[in-house]
Amino acid sequence: MMISMDKQYRTKSGLEVRIYATDVGGDFPIHGAVLIDGKWKFRAWRYTGSWGAESEYDLIEVKPRIQREYWVNVKHNDYSSLHYTRKAADTYPDDRIACVKIIIDCEEGEGL
Repeated sequence: MMISMDKQYRTKSGLEVRIYATDVGGDFPIHGAVLIDGKWKFRAWRYTGSWGAESEYDLIEVKPRIQREYWVNVKHNDYSSLHYTRKAADTYPDDRIACVKIIIDCEEGEGL
């Protein structure tokens, strides 16, 4: 993994991170800060985002979240229909045995 200024990161332990530079040079060319107990603390990382040998401060990319809500008309047969709103699902009630709300909340790329 190469750390980039145009991506967002957090630490392996879930702390918020700010990256200031990715080209400082030396063994720890990535400079930034970690939010610890409400204060920003300076940290430097290797070009891979590693802070040390399996450290809680290692960087992990934060990917955009996908959040969607759908309504599914479940029918007696194997056919079900997906709708963006409950109102849209209610316009096709034929043979439905349930109308289920499905909420998707995942990171971009999950499951690929």
